[in-house]
Amino acid sequence: MKKIISSLASFLLIFVASFSLTSVAKSAEYFSIGTGGPTGVYFQVGNAICKMVAKIQSAEHGRKKGTDKALRCSAPSTGGSTYNIGQIMEGELQFGVAQSDWQYHAYNGTNPDKVKPFDGLRAVFSAHPEPFHIIARKGSKIKDWNSLKGKKVNIGNPGSGQRGTFEVLMESHGVDTSFFGGTSELTSSEQSGALCDKKIDAFGYTVGVPNSGVAQSTDGCGAYIIDLQTDAVKKLVADNAFYAWATIPKGTYKTSKKDVTTFGVMASFVTSADVSDELVYAVVKAVFENLDDFRKQHPAFANLDPKKMIVDGLSAPLHPGAIKYYKEAGLM
Repeated sequence: MKKIISSLASFLLIFVASFSLTSVAKSAEYFSIGTGGPTGVYFQVGNAICKMVAKIQSAEHGRKKGTDKALRCSAPSTGGSTYNIGQIMEGELQFGVAQSDWQYHAYNGTNPDKVKPFDGLRAVFSAHPEPFHIIARKGSKIKDWNSLKGKKVNIGNPGSGQRGTFEVLMESHGVDTSFFGGTSELTSSEQSGALCDKKIDAFGYTVGVPNSGVAQSTDGCGAYIIDLQTDAVKKLVADNAFYAWATIPKGTYKTSKKDVTTFGVMASFVTSADVSDELVYAVVKAVFENLDDFRKQHPAFANLDPKKMIVDGLSAPLHPGAIKYYKEAGLM
């Protein structure tokens, strides 16, 4: 009899444990954030957000804060801005990091050749400013845009924000890829190595400051960043609200002997109108209630201002879930 009771008790314990695990699994909500190359700041943005989400997901803290579902976040490396927006539109990603200019073009349908029109795109918040860098190899004799003529230049991989911006620059200067001696489509994680190996003479990169990939080429093999203040660039900044002048301060890298003036965009965190208000609210809450910790995740985040984060670089409408939190927090 004791053996029967013992066996029955064991069965019940296994059943309860299995039921509990099944219930937890069913109550978990999984979501993904599209980022960029593994050496870029977009990758850091996505993973920093996941860290903040995980921080509020501990059992005690999560329940105290009224979290109904356990959130499970992943932030894989992706092709970048336009790729992320496209995957959000397809429902393959719930969130993504994208340059403010591609957010604008996607929502307004103003550049359909480079990013598909998507009126369901919704803004969540903006992150760091992103100057557009043109980084030249030591000994290349490149000193300005015109010096790129006949040089081997990496214009970025298809789907990346840097590729899109480089194409905008070519168009605004009235040139195409034949202007260069050769072009490549390397990703952000490949281009610095190629520059140091003298396989290319320069590359363009839209990225927050400082950046480990840029440092690999500047501090590693003496590459340098050039000024970008042509008449065409001045017109781009004047005609487009999503562009702004940007400064890369001297001393940022070993070869930064003086301030570099260029133009840039904002990194923006976006989603779809189809993503639930509850999920967006929870993600925003996780970031903004742990903003001091978030700022520590990368030097580019050090000066994030919550009042600016809900305005700067946001051309798509804010998601209702984000608005709910901003109003509760007194930011709107």
